[in-house]
Amino acid sequence: MNAAAETELVEELLDGKHRALARVISKVENREPGYRDIVSRLHDHTGHADVIGVTGSPGAGKSTLVDKLAKQYRDRGETVGVIAVDPSSPYTGGAVLGDRIRMASNVGDMDVFFRSMSARGTLGGLSTATADAVKALDAFGKDRIIVETVGAGQNEVDIVRTADTVVVLVQPGSGDDVQMLKAGILEIGDLFVVNKADMDGASRTVADLEEMLHMERDPTAKLNTGSFEKPDHPDHDEIDADGGDADESDDEEHWEPMVLETVAKSGEGVDELIATLDDHSAWMDETGRREAKARQRYAAEIRQLLRADAADLIDEELDRRGGIEAMAERVQARETDPYTVADEVLGPIEDCVRQQRE
Repeated sequence: MNAAAETELVEELLDGKHRALARVISKVENREPGYRDIVSRLHDHTGHADVIGVTGSPGAGKSTLVDKLAKQYRDRGETVGVIAVDPSSPYTGGAVLGDRIRMASNVGDMDVFFRSMSARGTLGGLSTATADAVKALDAFGKDRIIVETVGAGQNEVDIVRTADTVVVLVQPGSGDDVQMLKAGILEIGDLFVVNKADMDGASRTVADLEEMLHMERDPTAKLNTGSFEKPDHPDHDEIDADGGDADESDDEEHWEPMVLETVAKSGEGVDELIATLDDHSAWMDETGRREAKARQRYAAEIRQLLRADAADLIDEELDRRGGIEAMAERVQARETDPYTVADEVLGPIEDCVRQQRE
């Protein structure tokens, strides 16, 4: 696609044409030539949408709940974009769940834009593709953007980091799921929802979650600390893009993660969830946390892009020198060593960077 065609596509998207929006997201997902220029042009028009990430284990009812959330927002007169990140088919590379009807309550509503994105076997890069798709929806003018992921592993954690508010769904009686939350997703959740709350074991799951959140906020809860005061614990929203803790003043207000109950199929509890999402959105604006999160996201995005681009340059240089296997054989034959190979491969790149500095 030439520059004129890219400009026309961007203008059509900004004019509210859904076909242009769909084309841009397809280019982003497939990493087609020119997609970076398109996303760059859209950047000035972003920063207005409220982005909600919904994650949790398969079977927790995420799609049904997202459907109900979208309908509630539409009833309030807001426009909605939904990105559902599905696992890849090992045969076609397409989204396994993409063909089934996911938004039954919103079929035919042009102000609800639904898009299923496939991992295509590269979950690491999908977080960047998802972030770019969110930018397209934001520039298009969507008021609320919901990013739904299948699963709750590290890859999904990376994806939902694109969101302002993260909702983690857990189904009743899923003791393994609750324990799994300790593996990393507990710290990024702003709201925890026990869906299918009409099932047996819901109250126990709620209690388990509340206990885990208490332990997350108070690491000394299980210790006999006597008169010792509990140490300050950084707010989970202030964990930076590389996993470190950002500075926080002692008197800064915390957002206390909540545990809610819903029955998405009937819509029970969705009103309270919407109200709590509104509360979190308002809190982020009042405290400046939305801007802080945005800076963290941009920093992480820049790092990821730099690493990916540098890796591509390194692969090109490796191919020019005969490929990684040939170098490994030379190392195995004791003709050279890994450090020397690394220096040789990076040398031309390093020289170019230093010349640019001068």
